[in-house]
Amino acid sequence: MSRLTDLLARTKAKDAQLGMDLEREFKALSSRLPFGLNFERHSPEAVELPLRPIRKGDKVRVLPARGSTKKGDQRLWQVKAIHKSANMADLELLGLAVPETLSMPLDSLVVVAEFRDTIYPGLVSTGKVARGSDKPFHSVINGENYHVLKALTYTHRGKVDAIYIDPPYNTGAKDWKYNNDYVEKDDLYRHSKWLAMMERRLLVAKELLNPSDSVLIVTIDEKEYLRLGLLLEQVFPEAEIEMVTSVISAKGVARFGQFSRVEEFIYFARLGKCTVNLGEQNMLNDSRSASAQIGSDIEWLGLRRREPTAKRGARPNQFYPIFVNAISGFIDSIGNPITDDVDRLTISAPSGTFAVWPLRPNGGEGLWGITPDTAKRYLKEGFIRSRNYKPENGKVAIHYLPSGTVDAIKDGRIDVVGRDPDGAVQAVHRERKGVIPKRVWNMASHNAENGGSLVLSNLIPDRRFPFPKSLYAVEDALRFFVADKAEAIIIDFFSGSGTTAHAVMRLNRQDGGRRQCISVTNNEVAAEEQKALREQGLRPGDPDWERRGICDYITKPRVAAAITGRTPAGEPIKGDYKFTDEFPMADGFEENAEFFTLTYEAKSAVNHNLAYARIAPLLWLRAGARGQRINKLPEEGWAVADTYGLLTDVDQATPFIHTINKIDNLRVVYIVTDDDRRFQAIAKRLPGNVEPVRLYESYLANFSFTNGE
Repeated sequence: MSRLTDLLARTKAKDAQLGMDLEREFKALSSRLPFGLNFERHSPEAVELPLRPIRKGDKVRVLPARGSTKKGDQRLWQVKAIHKSANMADLELLGLAVPETLSMPLDSLVVVAEFRDTIYPGLVSTGKVARGSDKPFHSVINGENYHVLKALTYTHRGKVDAIYIDPPYNTGAKDWKYNNDYVEKDDLYRHSKWLAMMERRLLVAKELLNPSDSVLIVTIDEKEYLRLGLLLEQVFPEAEIEMVTSVISAKGVARFGQFSRVEEFIYFARLGKCTVNLGEQNMLNDSRSASAQIGSDIEWLGLRRREPTAKRGARPNQFYPIFVNAISGFIDSIGNPITDDVDRLTISAPSGTFAVWPLRPNGGEGLWGITPDTAKRYLKEGFIRSRNYKPENGKVAIHYLPSGTVDAIKDGRIDVVGRDPDGAVQAVHRERKGVIPKRVWNMASHNAENGGSLVLSNLIPDRRFPFPKSLYAVEDALRFFVADKAEAIIIDFFSGSGTTAHAVMRLNRQDGGRRQCISVTNNEVAAEEQKALREQGLRPGDPDWERRGICDYITKPRVAAAITGRTPAGEPIKGDYKFTDEFPMADGFEENAEFFTLTYEAKSAVNHNLAYARIAPLLWLRAGARGQRINKLPEEGWAVADTYGLLTDVDQATPFIHTINKIDNLRVVYIVTDDDRRFQAIAKRLPGNVEPVRLYESYLANFSFTNGE
């Protein structure tokens, strides 16, 4: 190792950039685990950005001629100068000791971002649908998901309740790209590329999840499920990880000489106190809850222990008298335990009462189920009672509530709505109902064809999307974790057709929730269409190309159709939703959604307050994505929206703060200043429940920090 370190130092002295690149690869190799999942983490990853304007200093590739279906020049060039009048750029090839230069038309170049580069993101709105009054907006973001995740570290770091993703399954059938190339089945580094791609995104996603209570849900099939399981263990060592087997097509996929595939797998990585909620069904069959349902009485248990070993003497403190009023039959008091050498018949009962002992059916002496101290406390609180009093023979039944029920009452999960004359709690009902779900799911609603393809074809007729998830399967998976979180934030950064957002809308309709979903997808054109579009002379970035991309052609129209109840052609959607709640699809949802495209801003433009229009949606998202947005720099020097305020002229702080104090739902105040002392002075004058954020220092520092700088 020391020899390698010396060689790296000598290389850096001759070529600083080459030395740093080699050192980065050396660190990646030396940090490998001796056991566990090892793979080529240093495999480079880059993405072409056809919609990004070309600027001096950018990394670019030279595109093939229009009409060509051949792969373009994959070398990276740096833009040294731009001649706008001639629409030309001067380029220098990266990575060469002897410079190689070239001049090319701007429209023959595409910007390339390597994932080691720091980005400064923004968002441009491309439309919205609003039917949900003051509900938060769902967001659909068109962009490279790794970069969008980086953007969300500024708006949602530590705030996300659930992430649901359905990543590419790495089938080798052109289901995903790495460095702008489809990963083929015979690629020797196919699994390493997939793992490197997933790890980069999961590490950023981890920053978004609430560490005290959240869940990551990942679906996968047999091709990568073993590697994914190990990767999750390494990225989330603190999580409780379980895997569910889910039947998605009972008829199966016939494969000669192999078992017919009917299933896929779902990983659940639970952070903090996150637990699996009870379900209405056990998920394996149609069995429903046999436990207490909403509105039903709780179960009282007999106080005497019933196991054969529960004999007097086995637990010295649990043989004691319970004194019952001889007239009412209600418990009067709890006596003290007696030792084995004391005859119970020698114990005198208080006046007007008689003693009840834990006697077995054969007359033998047994034990009570709780200690006398607990019994005394329970008597005061109404958790122990006597019933079925028979004065003629002095018999009575003693009941109590088990500790789990008592805890549920005390922490509010079970409600007490009345008490009996003796003080015992009554008319108690559970907040939740259900059974513990099993780890094999076999639900008719999870059929990928009926719940996925057919639902999508109703929403956006004549638009094909391969293998959409069952709407109801996604809904069920999320329900186990957000049913009791009416304002949960859910992210899907492999959103595909938009099933997750659709499922969140259904959950909101079922319980009146205000959950919001952030869906992230690129605008990749399906593999079979690309050749035809290229032959027509089209390229990524051209309007006629982009309108055929996944986001513009599938995701956005699907989300809009679900809300409005109408197809892209304006026709009422045919068919009904099924299962948990049934209603016509044409009814739509009382929800809001806005569509965005990710942009890449120049640091200098941000610093000089010239990129505000693209950063404005990020400020709105950070404040809750609800109500109005401040889209322009205010002429007055300040402005206030529904959930946040913006101060661009610190000399106007007094009227700004005066207005802030009149608004109840304000979450964040953004203060534009380079002077930290003035920022701190203004922040101290804000209400205690309002978060002060300094622009643009917080924005720039966030992305430098996220990139490890």
